[in-house]
Amino acid sequence: MGGLTEILLAFMEKGGEVLWLIAALLLVMWTLIFERVWYLKFAWKNDAAGVIAKWEDRPERKSWEASQIRSMMISQASMQINQFMPMIKTLVALCPLLGLLGTVWGMIEVFNIMAVTGGGDAKSMAGGVQRATIPTMAGMVAALSGVFANTYVTRIARRESELLRDSLTTDH
Repeated sequence: MGGLTEILLAFMEKGGEVLWLIAALLLVMWTLIFERVWYLKFAWKNDAAGVIAKWEDRPERKSWEASQIRSMMISQASMQINQFMPMIKTLVALCPLLGLLGTVWGMIEVFNIMAVTGGGDAKSMAGGVQRATIPTMAGMVAALSGVFANTYVTRIARRESELLRDSLTTDH
């Protein structure tokens, strides 16, 4: 375990300060994604059963008022299902932007080295280029993982919302 930690810390150091920011953003993003997956797989079933039971307890379900109450119940349930989804999408969009920030940061370091050494120290410039490319790669990998996870969670949320809508019948 200690060797893995050392490798990870060395990688983070090579990527510069922006890589730590990307890591923090990734931690928040995946925490929200796992929360949504857990909610939709486990807690939502109880919430949906409560909404359906409340609707079924209504003696009358065909009037305009009942239709409006049904729409409100579906809307409130959809808000529960989609909680944190806009935040997840925003974090996914921020990942490549932070990667680009790391690129700029690393290139500034390269230009600074060129100004100080007169452009002759290729080894020092390579370190700056490395600091420029690692955050870009990390930002893109983080964004891609977030896109796939967000698509998965969005698909489940949409399906559950449609199933709830179909369960709140007005036929009896």
